[in-house]
Amino acid sequence: MKKIMLTLCLVLFVSSAYAGSCPMLAKNIDDKIKKAQELRDQGMDAHKAGDHAKSEELLGKALDLFKN
Repeated sequence: MKKIMLTLCLVLFVSSAYAGSCPMLAKNIDDKIKKAQELRDQGMDAHKAGDHAKSEELLGKALDLFKN
């Protein structure tokens, strides 16, 4: 009985500790989305200006943000 109670307490406390990281993870995602959007916009501007090498470089960097 003691083992069951101890296990239950540990599970409850450990899961609540991980719950505190949710806002940090969400902020990290938001930051990556914002940076990717900026790179995308710059890449499309370079494309419209005819600088396709620069456009591909910027768009590639935007995609790389989501591979990590």
